[in-house]
Amino acid sequence: MALYKIVPKNPYYFWSVMSLVMQAISAQDEKLAQTMFLPLAERMVEKMVKEEKIEAEAEVQLYFMILERLGKCVEALEVIRGPLGEKLTSELQSRENKCMMLYQRLQQWPECNALAHKLLLKNPDDWQFYPSYFDSLFHLIDQSWIQPEEGDHCPEGEVHHTVAEVVRFVEERIKGEDGKESHSLRGPYLARLELMHRLRKRGCAEERLLGDPFELMVQFFGKFGDKPCCITDLKIYLHLLPAEQHVQFINRLSKAVPLREQGEEGFSFPEDTKALQRHLCLCQLSRALGLNHSLDVDGKLRLITELKAHYRYGLKFGKNAVKTELQFSDMYCLMAAHVYIDLWTETGDENMVWQCLGLLQEGLSHSASNAQFKLLLLLLYCRLGAFEPVVDLYSSLDAKHVQHDTIGFLLTRYAESLGQFAAASQSCNFSLRFFHSNQKDTSEYIIQAYKYGAFEKIPEFIALRNRLNQSLHFAQVRTERMLLDLFLEADIVLSLEESVRAMPLSAEDDDIPWDNMRDNRDLTVFTSWDPKERELTDEHRLRSLEEESVWLRLRSLTLRLLTFLAGLGHTPSQQNSKMSNENGVGDKTSVLGSLLSQLNQTLQTAAQLAEKHIQYPFLGPPATRLAPALSSGSCQCQAAALQLSVHLQELETVGLDESSELQTQICNSFKSLVVQLQEILNKCKGDLLEMKESKLKTQPSLLENLIFFVETVCIVLWMASYCAKILRPLKTGLQKKKKKKKDSQTALPVVVCGFQELTGSLQDLLTQALEHIKGQETGMTALKLASLTLEGPTQEEVSFMQAAMDKVQSSYLRSLQEVGDLLKKRAETIKSLKI
Repeated sequence: MALYKIVPKNPYYFWSVMSLVMQAISAQDEKLAQTMFLPLAERMVEKMVKEEKIEAEAEVQLYFMILERLGKCVEALEVIRGPLGEKLTSELQSRENKCMMLYQRLQQWPECNALAHKLLLKNPDDWQFYPSYFDSLFHLIDQSWIQPEEGDHCPEGEVHHTVAEVVRFVEERIKGEDGKESHSLRGPYLARLELMHRLRKRGCAEERLLGDPFELMVQFFGKFGDKPCCITDLKIYLHLLPAEQHVQFINRLSKAVPLREQGEEGFSFPEDTKALQRHLCLCQLSRALGLNHSLDVDGKLRLITELKAHYRYGLKFGKNAVKTELQFSDMYCLMAAHVYIDLWTETGDENMVWQCLGLLQEGLSHSASNAQFKLLLLLLYCRLGAFEPVVDLYSSLDAKHVQHDTIGFLLTRYAESLGQFAAASQSCNFSLRFFHSNQKDTSEYIIQAYKYGAFEKIPEFIALRNRLNQSLHFAQVRTERMLLDLFLEADIVLSLEESVRAMPLSAEDDDIPWDNMRDNRDLTVFTSWDPKERELTDEHRLRSLEEESVWLRLRSLTLRLLTFLAGLGHTPSQQNSKMSNENGVGDKTSVLGSLLSQLNQTLQTAAQLAEKHIQYPFLGPPATRLAPALSSGSCQCQAAALQLSVHLQELETVGLDESSELQTQICNSFKSLVVQLQEILNKCKGDLLEMKESKLKTQPSLLENLIFFVETVCIVLWMASYCAKILRPLKTGLQKKKKKKKDSQTALPVVVCGFQELTGSLQDLLTQALEHIKGQETGMTALKLASLTLEGPTQEEVSFMQAAMDKVQSSYLRSLQEVGDLLKKRAETIKSLKI
């Protein structure tokens, strides 16, 4: 306002108004926003309105925003329909869209219906108004609305308040399109199917007025089957067809697909790209109706052969295409890959996945920019436990801005769990770099919006910033990155205490916004033509979010307990409990107790969740590491190791003289940890990659279990390091006492003997693990993949399969090497545990 008083120009005045709106948006107390900030902003704008000083559209937009946030829809409607509304010109139909939204909020259904009707007369292809038109119709029917005997139906004009009137209106629009010689619009035809869907949902007999859905969809395919959008248009209305008509429907559509050219394989092929698109849409509809899934194994293999033949034939239409353009027949290749995946998941025949990988690699060689090929390859390699090829695939997707949040989970979920620690670190950085720059970028956007008067965009930028700050993926990546840094560096490059000190961590404070967590993952990023019963459901989404949250909570609590453990390393030994309370150690004990209690509670929740054995669709969200972590025993062993810190603190307070029972308890815990670690290691044994009957078999779960072993060993070693720090001064004190008493007996305390046994056992376990890794590396290197008898109609296809196998083998070897190197470094740290 000070600036406005010096230079009385509107922009400066409205900056002041927007600042009040910003305070309302960011206010913790909603009541304060509604009773002080927004009313004050409203009065300031009203003053300018009365003085007729409103000049720009942005000022009207701001006035509308204030009234909308105050819930004053009637006043907002008056503004939009009045002279000020005439300034809303920058966006097409901005005024009408705002009126429609307000009519819906005010439940003024006659006006809503009449406005939608009026706008559809102008543009029958404007889909956004059809749902409003149909919604308002059913509200009017439910309210038994009766039109006035005299005058207009409502201020917006004529109201259609019966199903017959709406059906007639839609049919008239279709007749208008049928009469065209040129390009027809899809909107009216889809509106007819949408109206039929809604009438059937309500159980209205008037559905028959629209005709037979079978014939309507055949007509739609006849008109628009040569457009890529035809499948997405029709798929959502396929439920209107009874199951017994599915085969008949596909047979009927096939008559409208011109296939004339005969190929060597006995298949008929299209003459041009329009015919190709029609046939492709027919195949997609066939899959969406579940006809692909009902085939037996031989039927599916024949289908794959046909799809591959159409794919390769269709490549001739894109011979002159630029490298970055997609091939016309790419979707045949993708569909064949989906059928291969069906066979792999149903029969367990791993040969299917190798052929699928080979086909996708072939597809990528012809269509280097096809994101769907890359995404599916990325998923398959991760499912096989091979992370090495995935990083390059993800980089080539060239994910931009918010995509690091929406699809980043595909990469980071598998990053660390497959043993590629360097690549995992790089993957986390991909995402974290975006999240950290978000704060700075959003502030810049807000400044620019102020500068150019785009006030309505400012709340959107704030909402984007909040959405990203509260992102589930952001919290996961931060947590996993810090844990990864500790596993790779703590007590190797730096001590655990120094590593933790370098991180933005606090054992006492949890900075994850659990109550406001946002799941921003795009779980529909994969193109799919599966029938409705195989698609991702809302239940799947909820269960996936619950699973992700529980796993994140486990990892976060583990990280905070390690932070606490690092802090304990600095705590001086205090014999007097009163003094320890004064020094804050008592507070620390309560924090430790609280964290351990939360960890045990979360483990119980995790066990209950794992018992449900939730299965997601193959192209749905990837399952978390929760179930394998519990079945391997890793979570339980880590919790037991962290729980030991309570007894060690007690031993530090009591001393060695009067703690024989406690020492025995600690020794039993040591033995239990060794037994649990041995069991985890046993679950890693087996061949990660082996050749059986000239076929290549993988067991990626063994690699995941090996990573669980590595993580658990690290935590046990840090606990052992903390134990050594406590026992050293206690043992030294005991030896001094013995010297004073001239006691010749040199029997070591029980806990010291137990600790020495623990370090020896840990050394043996690491030796076992390293021998197992060496054996795997030797066996895998000796595998002669070239000697595999690969089935493929062409040598080119076999070479693509061979390349995929080589990538998996190379990735496994890289993982084993990185895990082996880390375990060797950990084995070196055991030497420092002598007391």
